[in-house]
Amino acid sequence: MELKAPVKGKLLVSEPSIIGDVSFSRSVVFITEFDANGAVGFILNKPMDCTMDEIIPDFDKPLTVYQGGPVEMDNLYFLHRVPHLIPNSHLISDGIYWGGDFTEVCTLFKEDKITPEDIKFFLGYSGWDKEQLSEEIENHSWVIKNNQLDDTLLSSNIHDLWKREMINLGGKYEMWSNAPENPSLN
Repeated sequence: MELKAPVKGKLLVSEPSIIGDVSFSRSVVFITEFDANGAVGFILNKPMDCTMDEIIPDFDKPLTVYQGGPVEMDNLYFLHRVPHLIPNSHLISDGIYWGGDFTEVCTLFKEDKITPEDIKFFLGYSGWDKEQLSEEIENHSWVIKNNQLDDTLLSSNIHDLWKREMINLGGKYEMWSNAPENPSLN
């Protein structure tokens, strides 16, 4: 279902017309904040070529890190579903939380009290000023969707997430699901 206005907890699916934008081409963004000041979200389907143990020396698990967006790419962020274990977590929607005590996250992994399916790490975030996201939606850069990812939102098995969202949108979007990333190379 296509929505008209962005809301915290919804998805932004990049329109096929976003070609050449390294960050947002074929992206699916989970909106974690939307208010009068702007919007914040994390790209769910752009794994990076680094793992947590490479970024954080004391972190002994080689978990995938995702490019959350082009803003503050030197900062680490995380989404999770275990607020009872991670103090200072912020509810986004449907059992998905943002942030919390990172020292506790490291301890939980060392003690095997948290699994990779419970959490997803990002370098950077996606951010928009007051009217910027609304303008991009109006200019057909994004489609807003209800989050129907449920248990797969934090999954590392999301290599075809954008394609699946195009198929779910149906109609004119479905034909884009099998198009090459750069149509000029076709």
